[in-house]
Amino acid sequence: MRTEVSFETANQRYQNIYDTCTQKLRGNLQQFGAYRVLVEGGGYQKIWLETQPMGGEMYAGYDQEAALNNSLLFLQCQRNDGRMPGSIAFRDGKLIPEYNKFQGFCFPWHALNLYYLFGQKKDYLELLCKGLQGMHQYLSKYRENPLTGALQSFCVYDTGEDNALRYGDSPNYWTEDNPPTGYGIVPMDSMDVTSWDYAACDTLRSIFSILMNEQEEKKWQREAEHRRHVLRRVFWDESIHACFDRNAKGEKMKQLVHNNLRCMYWGSFEKDMADQFVRDHLMNPHEFWTDLPLPSVSVSDPDFRNAPENNWSGQCEGLTYQRAILALERYGRADIAAQLGKRFLQALADGGYVYPQQFDPLTGKPTFVGMISHAPLKPGDTEPIQDAYGPTMLAALEYLAHMEGIDLEFDHVLFSAVEGEEFEFARIWGEHEYKLLSDGKNAKAYMDGKRLTVFPAGNRLITKCDGTVSADLVRLG
Repeated sequence: MRTEVSFETANQRYQNIYDTCTQKLRGNLQQFGAYRVLVEGGGYQKIWLETQPMGGEMYAGYDQEAALNNSLLFLQCQRNDGRMPGSIAFRDGKLIPEYNKFQGFCFPWHALNLYYLFGQKKDYLELLCKGLQGMHQYLSKYRENPLTGALQSFCVYDTGEDNALRYGDSPNYWTEDNPPTGYGIVPMDSMDVTSWDYAACDTLRSIFSILMNEQEEKKWQREAEHRRHVLRRVFWDESIHACFDRNAKGEKMKQLVHNNLRCMYWGSFEKDMADQFVRDHLMNPHEFWTDLPLPSVSVSDPDFRNAPENNWSGQCEGLTYQRAILALERYGRADIAAQLGKRFLQALADGGYVYPQQFDPLTGKPTFVGMISHAPLKPGDTEPIQDAYGPTMLAALEYLAHMEGIDLEFDHVLFSAVEGEEFEFARIWGEHEYKLLSDGKNAKAYMDGKRLTVFPAGNRLITKCDGTVSADLVRLG
C-alpha cells in the first residue's frame, strides 16, 4: 500500500520537532529475524506490550511493515492459555517472548485500527479476535479477585510503574500464574488491569459488529459493561471523583495517580467519571495541571517524588503524553488534548530537541539523565544523555497530526487545524491523497486534489475515507 506523510509549517520550532523525530525514529527500526519492528528506543531494545503496538500503529504512515509486526508478533507469541508476552526480545537469532510481567496493554484499539488502515482483511480480523478472546480468558481465570471481581496486578512491572513508591515491597517481576503471597501491596486490585479486560471486551464487541454477528456482539458488550461496573464499584470514590487501587488486604491505596487517565485511554470510565476527574484533578494546577502537565502522581500527594531516574513516582512521562491523546478525545476533550500538545511541544523545543522518557513537571525541563535500564542509579553513577525514546517522539508527531495535520482513525479522516498556525500537511494512504492547508485563520481540506471544504482554524473536520463530511466541527480550543 502506498503511504507518505509530509509536513511544512511556518513555526520553525514545530518544524524542527517534526524533522528530528522522523529522523531519529528511523534509528529505532530493527530487524528481529524476518520481522522489521519499531523498538521502544532510548536504550530499550525490545518491543513492549505497554508501548509498541500503540507505537507501531502511530508510525504506520512511515513504515507499514513495522506497524503490523509490532502487533502481530504479540499475537504470534501468545501462549496456548491466552497470555500475551509483556515484551519480546531478539537474541542469538531468536525471538524471545517474556512472560515475567505484562507491563501494560496498549494493544486493542491500535490493533483494530490496523484492520482499517490495511485494507480491512477478514483473516487479520479473525486473528485479532482469537487473540483478544484468549487474553480475556487468561485474565478472567488467573487475575480476577473472587472477592471483588476486580483484576489484579502481581508485580511492579505488570502496570509498568518502574520504581513507583506506591508499590512498596512488591517484586518487580512475577513469573507464576498464581498470585504472590507475603507482600503488603500485591496482589493488588488494579484499575489498570481491570481496564485492560474492558478494552479487550469492548474491542471484541466492535469486531463482531463488523462481522455482523449480533449474538456475539451483545455477549461482548455485556462482558465489557460488567468490567466497567466492577471498575466503578471497586475503585471509584464518588466523594473525590477519582479511582484508587486496593492493596492485598483490600485497603484503599490513597495515592492520587495518573492511572485514572490511563483508564480513560482504555475507555473504561463512564462519561460522568471522566468529566469529573478531568475537572477536579487533571486541570487542577496543584495536582496534575502543573507547569508541564501530567505528573505520574499528583504533586500534592505525600508520595509524589520528583525523581530524575526511571521512576513513576512523579515525573511526567513521554508514554503518558502518548496515551493522553486517545484518553481525552474518547471523551470529547480534543480541546484539552490540543492544550497538552502545545505545552508538550514547547517543552521539547525548549529542551533542545532531545527526546528522553521523563520531564520535570515543576519546570518543564527534560530529564536528560534518564534511565536506560530498570535498575535505579547509585550515588555517583552517570549515564549518557537519553535520547530517541520512541513514545516521546511518537507522542510529538501524534500531537502535531491532531493539532495541525491529518490522522486516520477507523473509517474516518481527521483534518485538524489549531488557530494561528500556518502549515501544509499531506498524507497519502493507498489510493487516496489527503491534504490540509491553513493560513492560521481558515483551513482548506483536500482529497485527491479536490477541495472538500473550508473551515475556520481552531477546529477539526471529520470525514469518511471517501471524503464525505460525517460530523460537525470539533473545537480544538
